Amino acid sequence: MAAIARWCVTHRLLAVLVWLLALGGTAAAAGFAGSAYSNDYEAPGTESGRAAGLLKDGFTDLGGDTDTIVWHTDDSTVRAADVTQKMTATLHAVERLPGVGAVTGPYTDAGSGQISADGHTAYATVTFDRQADDVPVGQVHAVVDTAKAAAGEHLRVELGGSAIALTEAPAAHLSEAVGVAVAAVVLFLAFGSLAASLLPIATALVSVGTAYAGITLLGHLMTVADFAPMLGMLVGLGVGIDYALFVVTRHRRGLRRGMTVPEAAQHAVATTGRAVVFAGATVCIALLGMLILRLSFLNGVAVAASLTVVLTVAASVTLLPALLSLIGMRALSRRERRRLAAHGPQPEPATGFAARWAAFVERRPKLLGALAAAVMLALALPTFSLHLGSSDQGNNAGSSTTRQAYDLLADGFGPGVNGPLTVAAHLDGADDRLAMDTLPATLRATDGVSWAYPVTYNSSGDTAYVTVVPDSAPQSRQTSELVDRLRTDVLPKVSENTSLRAHVGGVTASYDDFAQVVIGKLPLFIGVVVGLGCLLLLMAFRSVGIPLKAAVMNVAAVASSFGVVVAVFQWGWGSELLGLGSSGPIEPFLPVIMVSVLFGLSMDYQVFLVGRMYEEWLETGDNRRAVRVGLAETSRVINSAAVIMISVFLAFVLSGDRVIAMFGIALAAAVALDAFVLRTLLVPALMHMLGGANWWLPGWLDRRLPRISIEPPGCGAPRANIPAAYAGGAVEDEAVAAPQRVH
Repeated sequence: MAAIARWCVTHRLLAVLVWLLALGGTAAAAGFAGSAYSNDYEAPGTESGRAAGLLKDGFTDLGGDTDTIVWHTDDSTVRAADVTQKMTATLHAVERLPGVGAVTGPYTDAGSGQISADGHTAYATVTFDRQADDVPVGQVHAVVDTAKAAAGEHLRVELGGSAIALTEAPAAHLSEAVGVAVAAVVLFLAFGSLAASLLPIATALVSVGTAYAGITLLGHLMTVADFAPMLGMLVGLGVGIDYALFVVTRHRRGLRRGMTVPEAAQHAVATTGRAVVFAGATVCIALLGMLILRLSFLNGVAVAASLTVVLTVAASVTLLPALLSLIGMRALSRRERRRLAAHGPQPEPATGFAARWAAFVERRPKLLGALAAAVMLALALPTFSLHLGSSDQGNNAGSSTTRQAYDLLADGFGPGVNGPLTVAAHLDGADDRLAMDTLPATLRATDGVSWAYPVTYNSSGDTAYVTVVPDSAPQSRQTSELVDRLRTDVLPKVSENTSLRAHVGGVTASYDDFAQVVIGKLPLFIGVVVGLGCLLLLMAFRSVGIPLKAAVMNVAAVASSFGVVVAVFQWGWGSELLGLGSSGPIEPFLPVIMVSVLFGLSMDYQVFLVGRMYEEWLETGDNRRAVRVGLAETSRVINSAAVIMISVFLAFVLSGDRVIAMFGIALAAAVALDAFVLRTLLVPALMHMLGGANWWLPGWLDRRLPRISIEPPGCGAPRANIPAAYAGGAVEDEAVAAPQRVH
């Protein structure tokens, strides 16, 4: 690491230029290639996957994305002459717009069923000439503007569908700007130097920007979800700013101790830079653990997020030292520079809050440990009611046109019209066709079915499907129960004595199948990720108890953060107030991604906290002192890093995307609980109660385990004198302490 830092400091302009060229090159390539994201939730071998495969192979002419124009009047009916005339002209105008393939309105024979029973609501289907992700936003805006022009005092016009949702995406990256601005304020308050506070921001922005463009290009090589770039940016900004913060802090410490600028930069990378690389590696290992699930949808997310973390780590140990050498002594505040010039290197005095807190935990470990455990348990309780499923445009903000179109359709035609099911089958003969012809009548007589349309056959007659409208909303448990009922009871009876094998597909069926696959593989996934993390901690800290406590703490953080997510998004506590739409189920892929990200982030805190405790234990053999000193000297780095991460994560609630907001709140809650409850309260309390048993390791295992060192020996900070009964003693008062070494 020292050699890398030396080269970057010596060739600082070249190092900066290389990063800027990487950013510009990938951005230009991404702009030229365009995006190719795919939200393919189909899991191989599932019922919904088979139904989708039949439709794809048998109906190659189904066309592009289908959206809806909904209009409603309270004063008369949609059949009134003035409404009919106005909307017919509007639909003809929409049909002539670029990108629109066809429009089917309710005033034709083909759309006779598109007027509600009370006559107050009607809708038309707009079929674009390509899928939603490929439709230019400008063309969609033209459709929205043309349709909305027909609205008047007595006529409401709203639009819904996947393509229409593209017009509701925020035009500017407001969430990222807010998160970066808050992080900049925190850094300036910590450093007192504008130049030093801007360097972590600049480093994170360059690396995350490069990764964002790289993820766009990655979408052309593998399946990458459309939220992957935002997720990568969310994680990348959080860890990128924090990693750079650690390096800048160590660099500033070196300057205050009399090192030259090049020496301080090289020392920072050679010490803290190693810890940053280790921390980033643990995050990547946790993220890439998703690959064992063998789901293409999650593979792209795992690789995309890992790419972002790798680039943020690389920038922290290459770009950052180059920038530090460029700003020179301005990494210190003016007051610090004047004091250094006047008095030379001085011992750094300390405030006592961190030490007083460490002593307070030492005096009352049982009470505080029980209190922390009670808080975590209370927040985790909502997790037991977790419902994985498909959120849809019914969960959008109440002011959005997609949400209003959704509600109008649900009120006029029943909630199931917003998420119909599809029963698809391959036909091998006359018996199969005869059984298929009887299917719509059987479906209409099934509990939970509002309507079943006639059978649609493909041109060769060997594939057919029936569209089924449930009488419940797409995301409700009743619809999921209907899917199960059709698969286990209704369809087997219809296909008796034939070779007909019908499969149930549709949005709800796809999400339910995906959720079942994820839940089935989740224990293996958690076991592999937690097992690898425990192995790393076992080698680093030579203890059986430390990895086990870390595993329990990680599970507690995940469970409690999911409790917060369930309360906000599933129960709807404050979701409308925060602009997150109405309550609904939790996305089925959220548990896997959250476990990966949270495990990696919590490993950072575990290393910073327990690493210092372990160092003190090796030198004194006194567990009480080791825990007290470790907590006092590292609580600032944990808390300061957590404040920045929480600020960045919460800012993504402003993204306007429900999935990203879900990630933001989950990560912010997890980091807050991990930093302020687990690592600075519950973990040290448990370690005080366990005493020397914290560091027990069988001799035979100790001899066989390889040893890893996160920082080179001899690079730790000077000892803090923290007496057992703290009464104003000193502890190193760094604005943000740097990670300590682990032998």
